Amino acid sequence: VQLVESGGGLVQAGGSLRLSCGASGSIFSINVMGWYRQAPGKQRELVARITSGGSTDYADSVKGRFTISRDNAKNMVYLQMNSLKPEDTAVYYCNAVKVEATTGVVNYWGQGTQVTVSS
Repeated sequence: VQLVESGGGLVQAGGSLRLSCGASGSIFSINVMGWYRQAPGKQRELVARITSGGSTDYADSVKGRFTISRDNAKNMVYLQMNSLKPEDTAVYYCNAVKVEATTGVVNYWGQGTQVTVSS
């Protein structure tokens, strides 16, 4: 599975960005797709995730501001980020989770896209 992110950039506080992630390759059995982020000097953390059935999960810090969505037909996942804050500054990574009988749970990662929010 290959994941390619796009949509990062520089935005002022209060602004919006939309991240996109496309999956290709052996995408059969992808269960969960999501977004994680890693700020300098901090651990990678979950931002939001969505199952193939549409169930979502968000970090408390982004609830009400970020929205994750998924287009299964296009193998895409999106993260709409509104009311951005400087503390949202990080590299954002797309994640896909496959569950297979032979390999079990396997995580795939994109290369990351930088989001910078200026105050």
